[in-house]
Amino acid sequence: MTSDEPSAGRFEGRAHILPVRIYYEDTDFTGVVYHANYLRYFERGRSDFLRLAGVHHTELLSLPEPIGFAVNRITLEFQRPARIDDALTVKTVFETMRGPRIFIAQVLEKGGEALVRAEVEVCCISLTGRPRKPPAVLLERLKPFLAPSASSF
Repeated sequence: MTSDEPSAGRFEGRAHILPVRIYYEDTDFTGVVYHANYLRYFERGRSDFLRLAGVHHTELLSLPEPIGFAVNRITLEFQRPARIDDALTVKTVFETMRGPRIFIAQVLEKGGEALVRAEVEVCCISLTGRPRKPPAVLLERLKPFLAPSASSF
């Protein structure tokens, strides 16, 4: 990594940790984060989790049978607002895989206090949008991070 390359976060056990900062563009006129932006922070957490686990979207797209991901379901629980200039942490845990589905728990924290929690169901799909069994390379790289237990947060 060069000094100019953005950080993809780090792992602490099975959890991926991604620091994020709240900028003016993220907020409404009161300085509170606009609700839809939480989805963006969680997307970054999932993407950087995969990146650090060795799963690269370009590699998945170049497979003989290319795959991508689609969010089937996401549930957000808002507990406290994030505000302009806050330094936050997105924690992401890939919990289980069943067929083409991946179940992920996420939390956005400030100083260890949960602001927003997310339960996410993602589906592996073909480029035509049909559900697809995850390829061996994806299963192999995610296996160390998966656990059969319930939510980690």
